[in-house]
Formats: sequence, structure tokens, C-alpha cells
Amino acid sequence: MPKQYDTDVLIVGTGPAGSTLGLALANYGIKVQLFTQFNWLANSPRAHITNQRAMEVLRDLGVEEQVKGIATPWQEMGESLITTSLVGEEIARMSAWGTGDERHGDYVQGSPCPLVDLIQPKMEALLVKNAGERGAIYHFNTEYLSHTQDDDGVTAAFINQITGQEFSLRAKYLVGMDGARSKIVEQLNLPLEGVMSRAGTVYVTFKADLSQYVQHRPAILQWIVNPEAGFGDIGMGLLRAISPWDEWIMGWGFDIEQGEPQVTETQVRARLNAFVGTEIDDVEIQKVSYWYVNQTWAANYSVGRVFCGGDAVHRHPPSSGLGSNTCMQDAFNLAWKLAYAVKGWAQPSLLASYTEERAPVGKQIVARANQSRFDYRHLKDVFGFDQGVTTQAQMLDRIFAETEEAAEIREQLFKALEIKHYEFNAQGTELNQRYASNAVVAESDEEVFLQDPQLHLQATTRPGAKVPHAWLVDAKGQKRSTLDISGKGRFTLMTGLSGTGWKAAAEALALPYLDVVQIGSRQFRDVYGAWNAKSEVPEAGAVLVRPDGYVAWRMVNKPNEGYDYAAVLKQVLAQIQLSV
Repeated sequence: MPKQYDTDVLIVGTGPAGSTLGLALANYGIKVQLFTQFNWLANSPRAHITNQRAMEVLRDLGVEEQVKGIATPWQEMGESLITTSLVGEEIARMSAWGTGDERHGDYVQGSPCPLVDLIQPKMEALLVKNAGERGAIYHFNTEYLSHTQDDDGVTAAFINQITGQEFSLRAKYLVGMDGARSKIVEQLNLPLEGVMSRAGTVYVTFKADLSQYVQHRPAILQWIVNPEAGFGDIGMGLLRAISPWDEWIMGWGFDIEQGEPQVTETQVRARLNAFVGTEIDDVEIQKVSYWYVNQTWAANYSVGRVFCGGDAVHRHPPSSGLGSNTCMQDAFNLAWKLAYAVKGWAQPSLLASYTEERAPVGKQIVARANQSRFDYRHLKDVFGFDQGVTTQAQMLDRIFAETEEAAEIREQLFKALEIKHYEFNAQGTELNQRYASNAVVAESDEEVFLQDPQLHLQATTRPGAKVPHAWLVDAKGQKRSTLDISGKGRFTLMTGLSGTGWKAAAEALALPYLDVVQIGSRQFRDVYGAWNAKSEVPEAGAVLVRPDGYVAWRMVNKPNEGYDYAAVLKQVLAQIQLSV
């Protein structure tokens, strides 16, 4: 095939994964075109929680402040409530997303970025806007059909759904970010493990001003416990504020063995009244939909020059809020590797690290999201609807009676709430990802976690971990995170004031992808001593940070006199598949 290309990268899918990849590649100066068979973006407020790691990705790509400007801010996301209805009796509260007193400090120390609540349609629109402004080309109403690949590139066929015209484009790489029904995954025969459709949920999106019913205890998530809501694997109904407090989702489970329920408007209104606890007259029902709980992941994300990511390779319920966050991180991991391959800054073998690094994460988050749903069984046991309880009054008396039996139930309740921290306060799950691949120079000793790695972040400069966040102060007196002085599509060699040998070696190599930063210099003072405490290397040591913010290598010893800094640096760069 000719080595002539219409673009560098073709992306099928414009959701959080596809558009994050498009934005990153455009930032890196790579020609990219994106395709979707739909005439616009997400048409439902599916994903909404944006966690700290996803916000760090958005920060690096230059759109964090735009996201914060249109999202429900962290401090207003509130607690997760368990009640009999919006106006009914409260059973429990769950401190969520690091907003509680016991965990907030951990989240602030772990990242310069807050969590936010931003529904998927708004997130996608923001990503598309910025990607388009920076050079990415979008094609709507354009369906992907098939592809062929050879040693030099990929030729993909499409059809314009408005004109009916078929056409093909040739690129160096093709990426399938085309969702849970991925045609590209199917065509590549990527093996999927796990099970599909193990439970079902009804979602109703509606508009109604419910502010008067939540003003005494505002929360984005309101879990409803009553006989109207108790079916399904969670055992509770849900009212989720899309836009506080007049746009909502109402959800409840259904028995998939009985087939999809045909829910009528009368049934929806009756259930809404039960969930709110009073009759709501002014309601605009927008959509009734049915979705299924999946527990499926791919062990391999690519074949040749074709890569897949996002929901195409990991499919799971929204529990733990990991979906779009993981999708964006897939894209961020892949983007710099594709860019380096296109620019000739890396060996083609670098691209193998994408599957090596992200497939274990995909499997992990599928397990975590499904486990978060399984863990609701402990709360279901407390409520007792599967144990003979038939009314709301019986359920409340079971929990709050002044008896020894009820005291034991209350102990069960508190233990069940502790378990739910693994869903709602799992900073470790979100930030403790560790990569092992040919793009990381691993250390021989095994890392020991001092706290539960699902709940608590363990900041470290060990290769394969995310570089720790530490506040520095620049020459203008402004606070800058270590995340701000690295990334942006480039490798960063971090050293201290006495690391002049590293500085000289990096500057002498004059590689187009490598920067060197001396922390402690007037440019970046370690005035808090935060980097000194977190870096785990001596001042004359070094930490090599990849474009995606992960540590590729570090020097944990003070170099001896006569140390050949340049030779070591070149060896390390070659070892992680870079061209030197």
C-alpha cells in the first residue's frame, strides 16, 4: 500500500474516550479525524462523577477551568442519603467523594484537582469544542463500516448516512472508541471475558422542581428505601440530581428473567410520588430507558495498527463512578504513545505498552464497579424486604426499635456503611494505578502498601506510579503543582539543585521531547518541603516523568563522582522504547 495518508489517526467514537484522545492528539500537533454515526453527542446524562485523576487529565489538556465553570462543584456534591423518600424518614448518610471530615484532607493532599459533577452531554460538548478549536476534524452522521491494515497504515471505510455515499480514508493508526457495542472490537476478534446483562435497571429522566423537598438535606444522590423501590440487586431506588434541583434521573431495578418491563407514564408518576413522598403535579417526563449491568473486559486492546479503548473494552455498571473517568485515562495513556510513534520519537514497540498498562486497569475497575453493586446486599439485609418485611413501617421498626434485636440490626447497618466507603471514598482505586510495561523501568523490590490500597492513595515516585502532587512556588510567587511542571506531551526529568549533572546531560542530548526541571531553583522553590518529603530520592537523584504523568524511571541513589549522567539517561530512554 502507498505511504500516503489522509490523516495521522482515525478515531471511531466521540464520547469521553474518543474526544479526550482527539483533544490530546490535537494538542500534540497530530492530524486526527473523529467519526460518529449519530448526529450529535450523548443524548442522556449517563456518566456524571468526574474524579481527581480524570480532572488531572483535563488539567494537563488545558480545559480543567472550563469544566469547573459548568460543573456542580465538589463542595456542593453533598452526601449520599438513604431515606424512605425525599421528605420521609432518614435512615443513614454516606460521606461521599472525599467530602466528609474524615477523608477530605486525604483528597486535598493527593491531587491539585477537585472532583466535580458534570453530566456526559456537557463533558462531551466541551471536549469536542476544544478538540475542534485545536485542529481535530469531526464527522457526524458518518458510520464506520470496516478496515484493512498493512505494515504501513490502515484504510477505513465509512458511509455518510445523509447522502448514502461510501468513502474510505487512510491513516497511520485507527482507534475504536466506539462503545459497548464496538464494531471494531468485533472485527478484531478481541476476546471479551466475563458476563453481559446480569441485572437490569429502569432509568427515567424528568424535569421537576424538587428544591423544596431537598433543601433541608441536599445531596446529588438520594437512595430511596420503601416497598416501591426495593427490587433489584441494589434493593433501593435512586433519585439523582442532574442539574440541582430541577433535572433528575429516577432509577430502580427489574427482574431480567421476566423481560423488559413496559413502564407506563402512570406507573412512572406513581413511583415518583412514592420516591418524593408527596404528589408532584408539575413533571415533564423526558425519557424512559432500560440498561443492563455488564461485567465484561478485554485482555488485549489492539491488533497491529488498530487500538481500542473506553467502554469498548471494559463494560460495567456506573457504581463507583469509574466509567468515563477510566475511558478518559485510556485515551490519555494512548495519546502520547501514538504521537511519539507518528513523530518518530519512539520505537513502534512502545505501542505495546498500551495494552500492558491499561488492560489490567480495565479488568480491575470492572471488578470494582460490580463489587460495589454486590456490596449493597449488606444494606438489603438490614432493610429486611427479603426476610418477611412488607411495609415501610415494619422496616423502620426493624432498624430503630428500642430492643436488643434492633441494636444488632443497627450494628449491621453501620458495618454496611463502612463497606460502602469502597464505592464512595475509594481514592486509592482512582489514583493508585500501577503500570508494568516496556515503557517503565521497574524496580526489583515489591511495593508494600501501608494502608488499604483501594481506600487510600499511596503517593510514590516508584516507576509505574503517578508522580506525586506537591505544591511548589514559581518565580512569580504563584503555587504550581508538580503535575503542572510535567506532562503537556513531554518527558520531564525532575532533579534538585545539586542535580546539575542531570541538567547538563539532558540539555546536551537536546531531545525534542525531553525537559529538565531543577526543583529548589528560583523557578520552582520547594518552600513547603512537600517534594522533599514525597520524592523518595536524594536531591542529586532524578525522577523521569512521562507525558501522562506516570514515572518511567528514577535514580534513588546519590551519583558518585565521575558518574556518566548522559550515558545512563540515554540507556534509560532507549530502554523505555524512545529514540535517542
